Amino acid sequence: MVVETDGYLALIEHLAFNLDVFASDNGDIGKESVEDVVTDMVASNIMAIFEQNPELHSSVRFQLLKEADMVVEDLGEVLAGVWAKPATNGQILFLDEYIALVKNLFDSAVATYD
Repeated sequence: MVVETDGYLALIEHLAFNLDVFASDNGDIGKESVEDVVTDMVASNIMAIFEQNPELHSSVRFQLLKEADMVVEDLGEVLAGVWAKPATNGQILFLDEYIALVKNLFDSAVATYD
């Protein structure tokens, strides 16, 4: 659906090119870990997709949830070195933009089920 597309691979490359955002913990640091931030953002975006598409069949919803878990798992692997560390504001801003792009891929995939 999403994680095996060229668009998703391009986003992984985008993440790899921007790992410097996660190389430093300079800046304001919050209490939430990078893992918590990612998990919350992905969950919020999946919930938004469900709210925007109430007619989605349960099998499609289940597939979306499975793929959302894969996205979190991929991010956990790439960001393993900082996964449990408190996120900086810069990291949160990057993750917000990145996960919004992932949501766009999910939105496009869902549109094919209409």
